[in-house]
Amino acid sequence: MNFGKYTRAVCFSTFAANALVLARFCSPLLAIALIFSIADRSVVSADEAVWGQFQNGGLAVADEDWLPTSWSPESNIAWTAEIQGYGQSTPIVAHDQIVVTSTSGAEKDDYHVASFAMDGTKKWQVDRTNPSPFKNSPMVSRAAPSAVATQDGFVAFFEGGVLVGLSTSGDVLWERDLVDQFGKIEARHGLSASLEYDNTNVFVWIERQTDPYVMAIDPATGEEVWKVPGLGSTSWSSPRLISVGEESHLVCSASGKIVGFDPSTGDRLWEFTDISGNTSCTPMPAGDGRFLMGASGGREERNAGSAPQNNTLIKIEKSDDNTFQATAVWRADKATSTFGSPVAAGDTAAFVSRAGVLFRLDLETGERVSNTRIKAGSVWATPIVAGGQIYLFGSKGTTSVVSMDVGKEIATNRCWEIESEAPAFGGGHKIYAGAFVKPYLLIRRGDQLFAVKQ
Repeated sequence: MNFGKYTRAVCFSTFAANALVLARFCSPLLAIALIFSIADRSVVSADEAVWGQFQNGGLAVADEDWLPTSWSPESNIAWTAEIQGYGQSTPIVAHDQIVVTSTSGAEKDDYHVASFAMDGTKKWQVDRTNPSPFKNSPMVSRAAPSAVATQDGFVAFFEGGVLVGLSTSGDVLWERDLVDQFGKIEARHGLSASLEYDNTNVFVWIERQTDPYVMAIDPATGEEVWKVPGLGSTSWSSPRLISVGEESHLVCSASGKIVGFDPSTGDRLWEFTDISGNTSCTPMPAGDGRFLMGASGGREERNAGSAPQNNTLIKIEKSDDNTFQATAVWRADKATSTFGSPVAAGDTAAFVSRAGVLFRLDLETGERVSNTRIKAGSVWATPIVAGGQIYLFGSKGTTSVVSMDVGKEIATNRCWEIESEAPAFGGGHKIYAGAFVKPYLLIRRGDQLFAVKQ
């Protein structure tokens, strides 16, 4: 498995963009050192990086091998931290702290943004009343949108319409109620779209049943930069910046439609409609204007029988007339996804099906390299790739570690004991996200944060 080829040929432009995030969090000399380090290795090592947003902006990849491969409730758990209420968002690591969001109360009455030190000690917590209460149920999103780290601190968003800017010490810098300003947010199973950030603007995507919208805000003030219509289709995906040459496109995926926006103006640059089942997975960067798209064959999707063909590599290209088109480079023959997005891992694309089968496809051709049934089962969290291994976070609490060289599972781990009774759909403890910051692998479940250490 040629990880060097992958990180240089596929990830340079995106990782270089991430270096600019680091430059805003670090001293000038360190920032310069990081950028030259990236130019040499085309990857940010985990001890230098922050996990600044959902899926780390699609960069859930490291060239380091320090991440633990084996753990259990009795071993290699450095610390745990209790989270008030329940949340499905990704932990954000920046400004020497770990930030998580959650909600509590029978009607999701309150929202919480909590910060923990690197040893798991709570630093601060900000609580806000939900202006749009809704029954707290496993069948709807519960604090699913992930926050983002900015130069001045953090921006958090909740499905009840609360959008808030926070300093690194938890002071409220500004606050907006999007429901009061733009109307109720009604969406089947709730809103899940996380925030995205390009070092200038924070992007908010409200894909609701009527009058959906995408908007950009100034993270320092919360003021609107632009606001445009959304896609008008079902989605629990998140917006994602995809590098296209010297620029980036803000890409949003909803059922039967993927749209690219200009991050500076909100103008629609292109639309791709030859797809279905693409309601849950977020577009994942694969370099050179390309991104992986995961899809499933749910009952509510059209063309559900052709689900594998909708798991695809898509390329954005600029025409001679300066317009953009998005086309499918290849389509899978068997691979499908569930809630966890596919990732580019080495020379392969990795998809995990609802049945817990890991499919590895050649990133350039889409040809199948291997398929392995993993013990983790169905994956809701996006996998992490590090040190030639892929970490697959099973929704019910088991994490499978698979060697990318041979495609074999080398370890099966849990942070808590297996529950004795099978819960109803959506119930029980779930793994919603994994993140890494040296020396920890962070695992997020609804009510608790686990730090795993080698």
